[in-house]
Amino acid sequence: MSMRILVADDEFITGFDLCDTFEEAGYEVEGPHAGLCSAMEACEKCRPDLAILDIELADGPAYDLAQRLIDDNVPVILHSEPSDVSRLAARFPRAKTLAKPCPPAELLDAVSRALAPA
Repeated sequence: MSMRILVADDEFITGFDLCDTFEEAGYEVEGPHAGLCSAMEACEKCRPDLAILDIELADGPAYDLAQRLIDDNVPVILHSEPSDVSRLAARFPRAKTLAKPCPPAELLDAVSRALAPA
């Protein structure tokens, strides 16, 4: 069974590029979700193994979703604007924070490390 990754990004092209990258690497992908509400609904229906979140989504910030996933021990990668990275890293120390644009190889490496058994 492949690992399931939730992708939430309000930038259309970025969201689909992320999904394509992870599908080509053999992951099952949920998304892309442009909005917080749809991403939260997807998580309620089926818990992802990992989530990649842009913190600013179409219908609001993803702070609560990120914290809920972290509290449920779901690895979270915050993929956001460079100006947000240090603030997000301080607010969510258990999440990995990557600045946009992030090369696919770096994203795949971060996912692989986050999903590796401890």
